[in-house]
Amino acid sequence: MTTPTVLPIETASLGDRSYLVHDGEVAFVVDPQRDIDRVLDLAEQEGVRITHVFETHIHNDYVTGGYQLARRTGADYHVNAQDPVGFERAAISDGDVVEVSPSLRVRAIHTPGHTFTHLSYALEGEHPYVFTGGSLLFGSTGRPDLLGEDHAETLARHQHASAHRLARELPEQAQVMPTHGFGSFCSATQTEGDASTIGQELTQNPVLRQDVEDYVREVLDGLDLFPAYYAHMGPANAKGPEEVSLELPERADKEVLRQRLEAGEWVVDLRHRRAFSAGHVPGTLNIGLDGQFSTWLGWMIPWGTPLTLLGEDPEQVSQAQRELVRIGIDELAGQSTGTPGDWTDAPLATLRQATFADLAQVRHHRPVSVLDVRNPREYAAGHVEGALNIPLGQLARRLAEVPEGEVWVHCAGGYRASVGASVVSASGRTAVAVDDSFDQARPCGLPVVADDA
Repeated sequence: MTTPTVLPIETASLGDRSYLVHDGEVAFVVDPQRDIDRVLDLAEQEGVRITHVFETHIHNDYVTGGYQLARRTGADYHVNAQDPVGFERAAISDGDVVEVSPSLRVRAIHTPGHTFTHLSYALEGEHPYVFTGGSLLFGSTGRPDLLGEDHAETLARHQHASAHRLARELPEQAQVMPTHGFGSFCSATQTEGDASTIGQELTQNPVLRQDVEDYVREVLDGLDLFPAYYAHMGPANAKGPEEVSLELPERADKEVLRQRLEAGEWVVDLRHRRAFSAGHVPGTLNIGLDGQFSTWLGWMIPWGTPLTLLGEDPEQVSQAQRELVRIGIDELAGQSTGTPGDWTDAPLATLRQATFADLAQVRHHRPVSVLDVRNPREYAAGHVEGALNIPLGQLARRLAEVPEGEVWVHCAGGYRASVGASVVSASGRTAVAVDDSFDQARPCGLPVVADDA
């Protein structure tokens, strides 16, 4: 029997993986992202035909490419029979077996917890795999609260039972292949490692080592905020997302950019934070492509706000556009490339960058405000005494809470701090971005306190 080839397709900016699995001739795909050209290119490179597409669940963190991939290839599109969707699908339920080919036999396993209708897919045979979506992750599980707090405890109990079912029914050598858990906010906790088996999870995953009460209490107590744009993903996926163009939008010249900024539209500079700090168009925001660009932009922007992108070159804008369509931002108002001198005739603005040592020194000489843009549980675990906490995802709509005067903005490492400082600066305040690890705050002499201290 042919040994299956399992190829992950990483989407690092969202912390997710899709999978192409084939026997040398035919293939199936699990949880494909919106930009299906990556999947089609990989299938062509491998010389295989895609005949089946499987969704583990109606996704909350991205717009699926499964519907369009199935339409493009003629593949059977397997979606849980219990999911209310607005398109034709190959309905699949717990226990159903799909023979993709003689060596690719896939069994559906109902694993509620991340959602009520979540399915995992076991690839049976001499080399077993299980595609666990948002169920069993590496050392963790998918979070149970994305359908609302009212369902969180019930789903957490389901998640515990589902993980134990997988461990009970599958061999210990079965490779665990999750969709979430590589930085995704769909993960209940941070995951570790890059590969695992059922046997390894039995020794390291809390869900398989704790009783249900301890697991439920721990997982619910550990949950933090998740991106606001998640609210739009489920409805889009249940409807059946339309195909999207990745052609660059119309170029915006200096006058158009000026008008858009004056109108309050979002103009986002994609460059690295240090390039932005050295000189940028006043009023623009900095969300660099070197971090979780689409997550933070999607979290902050009022949904439907016109968006223009500024990049060093067309490739940078194209990458950003690809990331945005994955979360359902399909239309851009425009784009421009080059340097800030190509985008405005006005004097450029700068954004001071500093360290925690600089902040400690400054506080000895004059009063400054400290804005911590980390999420609440990060803040509660330890923060600079007196710092105001406004999570980055909420900052744009809570700017009125930011004090006037000089505001030093920090996060855990520098990326979110620069985004937040650019938002504060664009509002007319004086901002300083702390481009430093929070681990340096206490050694630099800053008083760090925890909420439970």
